[in-house]
Amino acid sequence: MTSVAVRDRVEVARPHRKPWYKVLYIQVLIAIFLGILVGWLLPDLAKNEWVKALGDGFIKLIKMVIAPIIFCTVVSGIAHIQDAKKVGRVGIKALVYFEVVSTFALIIGLLVGNIVKPGAGFSGTPDPSAVAGYAKQAAEQKPVDFILHIIPDSVVGAFAQGDILQVLLFAILFGFALLILGERGATVRSFIDDVAHAMFGVIAIVMKAAPIGAFGAMAYTIGRYGPSALGNLFGLIATFYATAALFIFVVLGTIARIAGFSIFKFIGYIKDELLIVLGTSSSESALPQLMEKLERLGCSKSVVGLVVPTGYSFNLDGTNIYMTLATLFIAQALGYDLTLGQQLTILLVALLTSKGASGVTGAGFITLAATLAVVNPALVPGMAVILGIDKFMSEVRALTNITGNGVAAIIVAWWEGELDREKLNAGLSREIDPSDVETAVTTD
Repeated sequence: MTSVAVRDRVEVARPHRKPWYKVLYIQVLIAIFLGILVGWLLPDLAKNEWVKALGDGFIKLIKMVIAPIIFCTVVSGIAHIQDAKKVGRVGIKALVYFEVVSTFALIIGLLVGNIVKPGAGFSGTPDPSAVAGYAKQAAEQKPVDFILHIIPDSVVGAFAQGDILQVLLFAILFGFALLILGERGATVRSFIDDVAHAMFGVIAIVMKAAPIGAFGAMAYTIGRYGPSALGNLFGLIATFYATAALFIFVVLGTIARIAGFSIFKFIGYIKDELLIVLGTSSSESALPQLMEKLERLGCSKSVVGLVVPTGYSFNLDGTNIYMTLATLFIAQALGYDLTLGQQLTILLVALLTSKGASGVTGAGFITLAATLAVVNPALVPGMAVILGIDKFMSEVRALTNITGNGVAAIIVAWWEGELDREKLNAGLSREIDPSDVETAVTTD
């Protein structure tokens, strides 16, 4: 394609600039700011169950369509592949990438925890009863139970419960079944493609409510915990935020540079999704829209359909950083000097316990309990030390997780030779408005 043709196509695709008050990320920013003000100045109002329901309701609206969207995208991605070996090849490449990057995240958490020592000198007595429930859930998590849980009792149950791994397993099997059917499955493939577009249309409608959801979630959080909650353990929060930023801009930034794109431009491209995650503390709230944007950025449908849902459970970089850093903080706060062998145990155990942790708020806290129980059961009561501020760290966990999964999809697509550089450059250069999801749904 000539440069003139490319330029003409971009000019046609470039929409008129929206008024600032209609731009989603600006609306979400204003909503978060107002939520902080209401939570700070009117805490009694902010703690009202109806305010909390604004955030919870928005997340439920998103979760309502996550299972069918993942099912449709995975099935469509597999069914449209002519070579069945490609599915396994993409899956193996994705898992290798996940494990390598996850290990980097864990190591960075350990290094920063040992250098900064945020828990040193902490004075306070943890309340074991405050974390009894999390410890019980962690004790019940066994590797064999995790594997068996991936297999749903029924297909309908997997969709009803919204269990991502169960839906993913059935979608892979169904996609291979359509692949084997060949031309006889063309009608079903076409129907699933249409359903996927309809579901993304639903997401485009639901996203109109994102500012309301972000306002409710932020107001309730500040109203319940108070601004002082940030000051009590500010050192840990600041250390975690800085470590997550270090991972994103250095580790992911280096990976992105090797693949030929800028991590800063990519973050700018998905800023709407990041702000929604910031307001709701859940990466679920932006998952469908992220998948849509990655396809528009030049990643093939098959790669996005396989990598992103899988990464949602197996590539949780933010959760990995949190577990190693929080484990060291608790050990330092309780006066335990962990040996090199115990810290290596943290590394190995965290690689396992982080798998399957959902993007829902609090899941990282449960996996932390599982890690502590294996490394040293005496550390589990220390979770009460950070219970009050976990909510503030869960937001950065979710932000890091969704950024890492977005980069992973681009890397695997590039690795597989299915990355459209023209679309990638146009999207990251903002030649096409990435926030116009409605246009993508109707014109794809």
